[in-house]
Amino acid sequence: MARVLPVVVALILAVYALIDCLQTDSARIRSLNKPAWMAIILLIPVVGPILWLVTGKPGAQPRPRPAAPKAAPLPPDDNPEFLRELRNLDDEHEKLLNEWEESLRRREEEYRKQHPDPNVPDPGAGAPDEKKKPKREDGGAEEELRKRGDGGDDDAR
Repeated sequence: MARVLPVVVALILAVYALIDCLQTDSARIRSLNKPAWMAIILLIPVVGPILWLVTGKPGAQPRPRPAAPKAAPLPPDDNPEFLRELRNLDDEHEKLLNEWEESLRRREEEYRKQHPDPNVPDPGAGAPDEKKKPKREDGGAEEELRKRGDGGDDDAR
């Protein structure tokens, strides 16, 4: 078994190097072209595959480093730009609302001037006459009690 082991290792090494050489892109192979490396691997046992792995095989190319990670997006309540947009939007809405309210007041005043309501007393005309008040059926007893300061409760003594 000890005599077969070096032969098996040399054969496995040669097969691995040959398959690796065949799968490697020709533009990436260093020093010689692909057919020359295959001949070296097959014709020079043990040394040929080792030479391929050390000098002919393209080395591991450094992976491009990923760019600096982007800052994670801020949640809306922490994003100053979003909050500024909200404030601006609130200001715009407030201004629009004030314009609408002013327009409504102005149109209501114009309407009242054009269509006066006979049931609403004119604020500049003064208080209505006492004569126009309807008389109560109880003969003004409530008014009499109010004048005397007596609420009519006998329990208050």
